[in-house]
Amino acid sequence: MSDPSSGGAPVRTAVTEAEAEALIRGICFKTGPPRRLGVEVEWLVHEVRDPRLPVSPERLAAAYAALREVPLRSALTVEPGGQLELSSPPAASLTECLTLVSADLDAVRAVLRGDGLTLAGLGHDPWQTPRRFLRQPRYDAMEAALDRAGAAGRFMMCTSASVQVCVDAGHEEPGPLGHVRRWWMAHLLGAVLVAVFANSPVSAGRPTGWLSTRQLRWAQIGAGRAGAPALDADPRGAWARHVLDAPVMCVRRDDDGPWEVPEDLSFRHWTHRRSPRAPTRDDLDYHVTTLFPPVRPRGHLELRMMDAQPGEDGWTVPLAVTAALFDDPAAAETAYRTVKPLAERTRGLAAPQNPLWRDAARDGLADPELREAAAVCFAAALDALPRLGAATALVDRVAAFRDRYVARGRCPADDLLDAWRALHDGRPDGSGAPLLTTHPHGKDTPS
Repeated sequence: MSDPSSGGAPVRTAVTEAEAEALIRGICFKTGPPRRLGVEVEWLVHEVRDPRLPVSPERLAAAYAALREVPLRSALTVEPGGQLELSSPPAASLTECLTLVSADLDAVRAVLRGDGLTLAGLGHDPWQTPRRFLRQPRYDAMEAALDRAGAAGRFMMCTSASVQVCVDAGHEEPGPLGHVRRWWMAHLLGAVLVAVFANSPVSAGRPTGWLSTRQLRWAQIGAGRAGAPALDADPRGAWARHVLDAPVMCVRRDDDGPWEVPEDLSFRHWTHRRSPRAPTRDDLDYHVTTLFPPVRPRGHLELRMMDAQPGEDGWTVPLAVTAALFDDPAAAETAYRTVKPLAERTRGLAAPQNPLWRDAARDGLADPELREAAAVCFAAALDALPRLGAATALVDRVAAFRDRYVARGRCPADDLLDAWRALHDGRPDGSGAPLLTTHPHGKDTPS
């Protein structure tokens, strides 16, 4: 959600509709042999002494000022509600990506621990209501635009966190690593990943009825801002149409004044109306950063649907499984054949506003078909990981996750619900305890 295009003087040459479409087609799908991998890990920041307590803006600002003095290989950004994000540079292997981000996380945790703070791996804050930490024109405009669809936008901005895995778009030609198949698989496998890694069943201290409340919030924002394009045989064309027809969130200014938040203005219409001013290529690039589909093509595929995971190394499991299923040819073939029948459950509707994604976010692996697909995909991933050079410890971690959750039709959200029920069933040992307790070394476990 952070703005990757901020900084630098904007290019003021006006762009036409045809030019905009050509730019989107050329930039967003860069095909070639899958070689690079990346991950973006978002975290809520909580008080070690009691995660239910809000962290003051002053403490967050001081902690982030200290973190900016720490040499990191990953890019460190702050989300609107004060969530912390580390974005890895493109890595040549799964091992390289894991090693680099793990080292950066160790450094970040050490600084936060000194301030009595900890990183919490939760897809949605179980206690806090939306409270914006960043006061910038981009987020002022985003809040105003999203408020038109209700409160979900503020929750998404301020109380959610995820694990986002970035894989190459794939080959130009057909086959298990072809870009068309990878695009389709990302949107069908994506529902399975939502169900497997759901970890946000509580909001404002109460269960919401959804195992991934974070995914529910994204769906509530609406298809124009947070939806995918309809799937067809031409991903480039579908994405270009989606971008051009999506509503413009804001029109930026060069001075310090508030940005305009137009209503019912698509980028396509903007290129013809050229009001409030003519759109430029820089405006187009920025417009793409204000769209939050579950799979975002940015020269690679950014899979954005997975909740943040519990524990210091919980994030490594969705990274490893996703990398194996996309970049190992045998595993990719198995995964595609496994999830292809799920397309019938979408009823031709785009993610996440379709029945398949709704069922995944609400029911997780209690859904028999999603559970069966997850079991096959995890088996394929575990078979592929050694071929990708994964260390034994990582393979064992993925296997342990499979045994604890997938094989039992559960997900991390079920652990949180068990803890919530124990707390509210009047058990003497649960009276007054927080939903989560923080391990002295920073590992979040159900209380």
